[in-house]
Amino acid sequence: MSDQQLQPGTWRIDTARSVLAFSVRHMMVSRVRGRFERYDAELTVPEDPMQSSVRATVDADSINTDNEQRDDYVRSAGFFDIATHPQWRFESSRIRTLGDNFVLDGNLTVKGNTRPVELRLEFNGVTRAPCGLLRAGFRADTEISRSEFGVDIEMPMDGGGVVVADRIRINIDAEFTLEE
Repeated sequence: MSDQQLQPGTWRIDTARSVLAFSVRHMMVSRVRGRFERYDAELTVPEDPMQSSVRATVDADSINTDNEQRDDYVRSAGFFDIATHPQWRFESSRIRTLGDNFVLDGNLTVKGNTRPVELRLEFNGVTRAPCGLLRAGFRADTEISRSEFGVDIEMPMDGGGVVVADRIRINIDAEFTLEE
């Protein structure tokens, strides 16, 4: 059975079935990919789903690029400074349509710096799980400038370019469950 609309209420992200991932150009020739292992998100849906709101937190120390040495460096004061800024936050400000999909506008706080972001949002539908819970799926993508969030390391390369690019792609696949 598939329900096509979000039901009003509070929806909680199911982190066992969701992914918060990113990628960044490395040395101008490849991409480093990673993900965050610990995060939380709540979707509040009123009668009009276009008035919905999202609040999310990310534990910055849960970064995982499959390279422990790199992860430790990224957690350090010279990069994310997780000792001072252990958690990041996102709070939506509005949802708007874009063709068949949506844009979720909001404010992202990383390393104590808050900036507006636009998440291109795809609603994948709602279904009832065999256990009876309603589940909703979303895909969201954006690109941010790390330097705008105070992650402004400069590592120029001899032949031009930088070791770590400024633009970070963020990809989210999220499954939410309606709290009943």
